Amino acid sequence: MAKKDELKEKAAAFMAAEAEKPDMQKLDAGVLYKVLHKGKESGATPRPNSVVTVHYKGTLMNGKEFDNSRKQRTPPAFRLSELITGWKIALTKMHVGDKWLLIIPWNMGYGTRPCGDIPAFSPLIFEIELLGIA
Repeated sequence: MAKKDELKEKAAAFMAAEAEKPDMQKLDAGVLYKVLHKGKESGATPRPNSVVTVHYKGTLMNGKEFDNSRKQRTPPAFRLSELITGWKIALTKMHVGDKWLLIIPWNMGYGTRPCGDIPAFSPLIFEIELLGIA
C-alpha cells in the first residue's frame, strides 16, 4: 500500500510541476497540452468513433521512450473509441496538422496496471501529430 501511495504522490507532483510550465494548457480530467505546431484551424476534428492517423512518441516522466510511431513504415491508424482516455480527450480538440505535447495523468492512461514498459500509476508524455481523420 505504501508503494502505491508513493507512486501516486510522485505522479501528482510531476503533473503539478508540468502544469506550471509556460504555454501549458489544461483539458478535461487534468490532461495537459502545449501546442507545438498548428494545423488548419478551420479543419475537422475527430469524433468519438473516428479513425485517426497519427505520428506519436511516448515517454515516461523519467524521459524513457516506450513507443515511437516514426520507427514504423507507415503512420498508424486507430479508432478513437479504442484509445486511452487521455488521447480521446486531446484528439477530439485537435485539427489535422496539429502537433501537441500531451501530458496525461496516470488515471487517464493505463491507470493502476503496468502495460509493457509502462509502470502502474505512470503519467504519460506524448508528442502527437494528427495526420488524418476517417
